[in-house]
Amino acid sequence: MTRRMGLAIVALCGVLLAAYLTLHHFGIIGTLACGTGSCEKVQTSRWATFLGVHVAIWGLVYYALLFAVSLAAAHERYTDDPRFSLALLGLTGWGLLFTGWLIYLELFRIHAICRWCMGSAAIVAVLFLVALLDYRAQARTVVSE
Repeated sequence: MTRRMGLAIVALCGVLLAAYLTLHHFGIIGTLACGTGSCEKVQTSRWATFLGVHVAIWGLVYYALLFAVSLAAAHERYTDDPRFSLALLGLTGWGLLFTGWLIYLELFRIHAICRWCMGSAAIVAVLFLVALLDYRAQARTVVSE
């Protein structure tokens, strides 16, 4: 399995997680299955929206975009295309920065932690690391040619 296909699979996990939180936001799912933590507090805080759109929806769009780009990049025609590696690195880097901001908000503004949000943060971190590995491999390929 290629790194890019791995990115697509992990991004799909993010799509499912963000879809769950989006369904909760729209009231389709009643209570979040959270166990311990303060998922409801985080999800209903004033910080749960960005530019007037709930963060779960932003996450769903982000993960879906990343899934589509990763899947396209995994196609054999684009295996050696460094532009996809750069695009994936840029998308996942932006996601890592945004996730860092959201974690800051949970810790220092909302004073609550959502397990689902931490799961999303872990997914974003894995995506960034795999995209970085893919970018470095592409850069070595270009230099060696």
